[in-house]
Amino acid sequence: MIVYEYPLHERIRTWLRLEDLFDKALFFIRAADARSHHAALLAIFELIDVTARAEMKSELIQELERQRASLEALRSNPAVDTERLAGVLARINRALAELHAMSGKIGQHIRDNEWLMLIKGRSAIPGGVCSFDLPTYHYWLYGAQQQRSQDLTQWLAPLMPLKVAVDVVLDLLRKSGQSSRHEASGGQFQLMLGGRSAHLVRVGLADTAPCAPEVSANKYAINIRFLTLDSGYKPRVCEDDLAFELTFCNL
Repeated sequence: MIVYEYPLHERIRTWLRLEDLFDKALFFIRAADARSHHAALLAIFELIDVTARAEMKSELIQELERQRASLEALRSNPAVDTERLAGVLARINRALAELHAMSGKIGQHIRDNEWLMLIKGRSAIPGGVCSFDLPTYHYWLYGAQQQRSQDLTQWLAPLMPLKVAVDVVLDLLRKSGQSSRHEASGGQFQLMLGGRSAHLVRVGLADTAPCAPEVSANKYAINIRFLTLDSGYKPRVCEDDLAFELTFCNL
């Protein structure tokens, strides 16, 4: 099954983007070739842009503290798995400690590095980081692989508390929902919400299905169109009847 996620709140949208960029940066840092390390650096630059808002850190702290307070209230509930609860609270406390230990403006260590900012500026230009544009960057890319990995890890490290916090929050969010089975008639589905709200909608579809869901929602209803690609790679509504799983997740 392939799970498609659709954030219905701006904060969730940002956190999902951060999760994706951290995953990409770490994946490419672990690789050994120069092109992968170039991709890792581009992911770090994107992280700097996404985390530019001053309230990014405070929003994560507020959400983690809210989740901690809610979970602490469950300690006396005999129906709760206390060992599992303690593990979740420990993760939250570690994430909060790392966020509080962050000092200064997020990503300032990158902005203070003139060489990295030169690369960042050139990377916004199509083909702008060729060897004749940035010879010192070309020299770095084709230098010792161990040194590149070390540098990239060092540049990413000050941002890692954000990854730890985002991972905890999104894990809690995803585990908050319960799935229900539905069927889309002729590739289209609508569900009236009846006062129900959500921060994240997850649509699970068999990996053999010839389409992907496109979700739109407001406070009254959620609408899903299942789109496929024709021979010219133009999206169109799939006219098949499709079974899928739908999950509403809330923090």
